Amino acid sequence: MAELEEHLLPKRETNLEEEEIIEVTSNNSHSKESDRLDCDVESQNGRGIEVPAHILRYLYVGHFLARWGARMWEFSVGLFMLDVWPSSLLLPAVYGVVETASVAIFGPSVGDWIDRTHYIKVLKVLVGLQNISFIVAGGAVAVLLIYPSSTTKELNFILLVSLINASGALGALASLGAAILIERDWVVVISEGHSPDLLTQMNAVTRRIDLSCKLLAPVAAGFVMSYASMATSAICLVLWNVFSVVLEYWLLSSVYHAIPALNRRTEKEKRGENVSFDESLDHAGKETSIVHSTSNEENTSLQEKLELKSWRRKLLQKFLHIPTVEAWLVYFQQDVVLAGFALAMLYFTVLSFGTLMTAALKWKGIQSYVLGLARGVSAVIGISATLLYPIVHSHLQSLRTGLWSIWTQWGILIICVASIWVQNQLVSAWMLMGGVAASRLGLWMFDLSVVQIMQDSVPESDRGVVGGVQNSVQSFMDLLTYIMGIIVSDPKMQLQDQ
Repeated sequence: MAELEEHLLPKRETNLEEEEIIEVTSNNSHSKESDRLDCDVESQNGRGIEVPAHILRYLYVGHFLARWGARMWEFSVGLFMLDVWPSSLLLPAVYGVVETASVAIFGPSVGDWIDRTHYIKVLKVLVGLQNISFIVAGGAVAVLLIYPSSTTKELNFILLVSLINASGALGALASLGAAILIERDWVVVISEGHSPDLLTQMNAVTRRIDLSCKLLAPVAAGFVMSYASMATSAICLVLWNVFSVVLEYWLLSSVYHAIPALNRRTEKEKRGENVSFDESLDHAGKETSIVHSTSNEENTSLQEKLELKSWRRKLLQKFLHIPTVEAWLVYFQQDVVLAGFALAMLYFTVLSFGTLMTAALKWKGIQSYVLGLARGVSAVIGISATLLYPIVHSHLQSLRTGLWSIWTQWGILIICVASIWVQNQLVSAWMLMGGVAASRLGLWMFDLSVVQIMQDSVPESDRGVVGGVQNSVQSFMDLLTYIMGIIVSDPKMQLQDQ
């Protein structure tokens, strides 16, 4: 019997060992299957996959086409308006007011619409609207310049100028939407699941593209204006937008179809504060119903107070659900609101190569091609800021990079302040242009710092609306500048102290 047990025990131990091996193998198999499924899920979400280089090139080239058209119009429109009415800065200032007011008022709605709408629909609308708007505006400018005799009548002149202002404002809104879509949304979605350095690099490249367009588009437009004519420049602007609309859409739609994470509808969830407000409203309604059911026992005045309170809450709720109001509420709830306001305050200035400064320098006798070159130099310095930003950011991170950048900008702008007391207008103009151009080093590094802080802090569902409100605040500050330009529209008044 003992021998039989000794003979059977090894077999039992062997069977137990075999069962343990089978169990371990089964667990490993399940683990591998689970890992494979997780990888499949990540693949479906578009995360953890290396972004193809040619897709990034498509993104950058499409962004370049959009920014080139916008920057060419931005530089040219002030000179077009000044050529139409050479004796005053009124038309450039009025156009600036119309454009910036449109962005300030409707910018939050544009961002909110981007958040709520499928990416491919957003792409179709923005690309089409931007290019068509600039085609119409450029065509109206060409008519004013080529056929001045037929537009001397007051009604025709007003209609064409109004068409330029309206089309330019629509183009600016579409350009804003495209910038929000690419620079604040798509780059974040594409970089998710990768090293944070990828987002920093993509931010720097997209900003570099924008500043490169600031460099090249004004130079090209300035040479055409100087060596051909203003009308020829307007026609070239129209032809550019006709050419770019199809190519731009094809490139960006290719990026959309190649990145799985972009193939989804980005509908925002209801925000907590609105939900809680609705709950409080329902609770108030229940209280009113209880009062109604026991009205014979309760005081009538109490019932009226509760009904009035419920009516006020309903009215307030309707007001808070207005898209623009809702967008501003979301913006003010962000932790980065103060950083956003700091960036926006920099737009309340004429110390930039914008419409007013360009027109004023043109009035002082600076040639169009010189203005284009000066703006190009400014853009080159800005591009160097995008090259320097990733290096500085790797050592200081976003916050300290922003602080050092803003102090750099303010220090360089002292040159512009000093130009006020220079009697020679030509020297004063060159000091002004040089100081503004050099200060772009600090400006664009500060801009990139704030943008990345916002990208890291703002929830995905609110990126569009926060970006829209941020641009709205910046446009409002810019609007104040143009209002000052309308008040002081005579260039002689601006230079009487020099």
